[in-house]
Amino acid sequence: MVFASKQKPKGGEEKQEKIPDTLEQIEKMLENEAGLNKSFDVCFREMTFGGQKTALFYINGFAKDDVLTEVIKRLTYVPLDEQPEDVVHHYADNLVAHIQVQPYKSMTEVIGKVMAGGTALFFDQATEALVIDAKQFPVRSTEEPDLERVVRGSRDGFVETLITNVTLVRRRIRDPGFMTEMMQVGKRTSTDICVGYIKDIADPNLIQEIKNKINSVELDGLPLAEKQLEEAIIEKSGWSTYPLVRYSERPDVISSHLLEGHVIIFVDTSPSVMIMPTTFFHHVQHAEEYRETPIVGTYLRWVRFIGIWMSLFLLPLWYLIVVVHPEMKPPGLEFLGPNKMGELSILTQFIIAELGLDLMRMASVHTPSPLAIAMGLVAAILVGDIAIKAGLFINEVILYLAVASIGLFATPSYELSLANRIQRLISLITAAIFGAPGFVIGWTLWLIVLCLQRSYNSPYMWPFIPFNAKGMLAILLRLPVTSDKKRPSLTRSIDNTRQPQKNPN
Repeated sequence: MVFASKQKPKGGEEKQEKIPDTLEQIEKMLENEAGLNKSFDVCFREMTFGGQKTALFYINGFAKDDVLTEVIKRLTYVPLDEQPEDVVHHYADNLVAHIQVQPYKSMTEVIGKVMAGGTALFFDQATEALVIDAKQFPVRSTEEPDLERVVRGSRDGFVETLITNVTLVRRRIRDPGFMTEMMQVGKRTSTDICVGYIKDIADPNLIQEIKNKINSVELDGLPLAEKQLEEAIIEKSGWSTYPLVRYSERPDVISSHLLEGHVIIFVDTSPSVMIMPTTFFHHVQHAEEYRETPIVGTYLRWVRFIGIWMSLFLLPLWYLIVVVHPEMKPPGLEFLGPNKMGELSILTQFIIAELGLDLMRMASVHTPSPLAIAMGLVAAILVGDIAIKAGLFINEVILYLAVASIGLFATPSYELSLANRIQRLISLITAAIFGAPGFVIGWTLWLIVLCLQRSYNSPYMWPFIPFNAKGMLAILLRLPVTSDKKRPSLTRSIDNTRQPQKNPN
């Protein structure tokens, strides 16, 4: 793994302050620059080993106590007469018992490393310091993510610690060509960003373009992690309804995309990993399809496609042929019409019900678990049932909205489901105002907008537009692993062969 930090300059070269040669001056500088003796968790511990005065500088809570205790214990055995000329490198090469120790001459770099969790070892009468990478972070277990559950398959998922997430992927891809390059973004947060790819598969131009975008980000920080980074590096992502990158919290999903030639981005403090480039059809696939046989996986995929189609078209189409143009209703489907009309227009009922459903969804997120059942009863009985009996809603509105909502919940990508919800509401309003022409023109414009969108110079509607027969077949059918011999052309991979070539000898 490549974990060399590459801090880009912010508005010119950052001033690198030198380390003073006495502990008193070092302590005074840390008081001014790092909040020593002001912030309770910033610690400066002075000790003497073999006649050499030293000081440990660390953040209480980041420092790994058991490892640093062993380091200190080893240093207590330094002989009193051992006074080397180059004390810093002598300690680094012979005395500090840890696998990751790096000397630094700049106080700015040392403070940055300590703020990221490391521990600095200063020496009296020396202008260098050692940074010991013995750190720990508060972290939850690598449990299965809620948004991407499977019936069968691995149960581990990403967490908020970057090194843990990289390790989960490294466990699945033991290829030495799997590269993980570190960067930092944010003048104040210095958030660690890791770009991952397989060197002899991923497109070098795509890798370099992504790295250049990240290096060009000028922000105070990324407290909201991957989403803020996405808006900073993806053009027009802030104003696009549909997601231009895919997020995943499953290491197996990320590993599969790496083998297809995609580039991934880890952001520290986030359990979601970005996949680029991404098309519309990446958001409608789920790991469950690949945990079953090809036929069963294809069936599950088509059931999901039908659910997504209903979430988009069912309500506007029903409203068009039942309310706006009843003459368009096909023979034999007379039962689709409403048996009675409510006090409000059907369009108003749909809009209120849509907004109410989103309100209940947000309420369920913020409702404590012990009260979730009570909230569900209030929503289903007190609001839904009584609203129908009072004549506020008709039965058909609740029925078709419920079916469309199930299709939204069946959408694997949470971001795509929200975008489809907004598009459905827009289509419903255009059908009510402009009738059949508005319905057709609205969906045509929707398709054109999606076709014009690009994710890092990749067509968003590929392989549908531009049409690619092999890619479209892989979307429609869950192909057997052995029959999928080429990587998708979307990623422009260097090595587009999935299966190793057999040696003729």
